[in-house]
Amino acid sequence: MKEKKGPSLEDLFEEIEGILEKMEDKDVALEESFLLFEDGMKKLKQCSLKIDQVEKKMLALNDAGELEILPPNGGVGA
Repeated sequence: MKEKKGPSLEDLFEEIEGILEKMEDKDVALEESFLLFEDGMKKLKQCSLKIDQVEKKMLALNDAGELEILPPNGGVGA
């Protein structure tokens, strides 16, 4: 079973940039700016989770406690 990937980091960054542009508009109502803020925070959390997942796949501690970079396949089948 494949895991659901969702939007890419690049897509999320573009969406966040769009949210920021809307929030900078002086005609945006206060209530709408709160909703935009909430949406932006959710997208930032998604970005953080994606970055953490990539980081965990790329780094691991070896038996000596040293940090080493894993091969792209995560060391599986090597």
